[in-house]
Amino acid sequence: MISALLAAAAVLALLTLVPGPDMAVVTQAALTGGRSAGFRVSVGIVSGLLVWGLLTVLGLSAILAASAEAYTAVKLAGAAYLIYLGVRALWQSRASASVHGPNASVLHKAGTWKTGFTTNLLNPKIAVFYTGLLPQLVPAGWPTGPSLALLVLIHVAISIAWLATYVVLLSRARSTFEKPKVRQMLERVTGTVLLGFGAKIALEAR
Repeated sequence: MISALLAAAAVLALLTLVPGPDMAVVTQAALTGGRSAGFRVSVGIVSGLLVWGLLTVLGLSAILAASAEAYTAVKLAGAAYLIYLGVRALWQSRASASVHGPNASVLHKAGTWKTGFTTNLLNPKIAVFYTGLLPQLVPAGWPTGPSLALLVLIHVAISIAWLATYVVLLSRARSTFEKPKVRQMLERVTGTVLLGFGAKIALEAR
């Protein structure tokens, strides 16, 4: 049983490391607002996972995964939000040359709990993942409800550990990112990536 749980944790860890919208918003926050901004966005993302996890344990996220209309509505809302974040990042990159001036406080506000929470909550793929894959990871013979809750908590723990580590690694290299031209380039890259994720989510089929 323990080996099955460890195997499930390994699968969750691998899926957590796959780059996606969450990683993109954390990167953008850490580059524009530093370690504290990256941490705030990470906590927001994990809060979104907890909400999805609760809905999964209660059986409510299965409704979203099964309803084409509900899935499309959440998908389009999530895509629009990512596109908004991408456009904002590209717009803010214009002020990067004067990041230590009056625009610094504006850039710093880019990394908020709300940004991470909204990005994760409007990602319908999380609902599909939790309702489709997570039940398959429940060890044979274990009660479904408590086991799903345990797997959600494991996923949350892995996610916060990985995102926190990622933010720390980015912050250690921030002396390079502080250079105006480098910052501007990275902001444009992350903005473009966010736009790409938004377009991909909006256009892809279930």
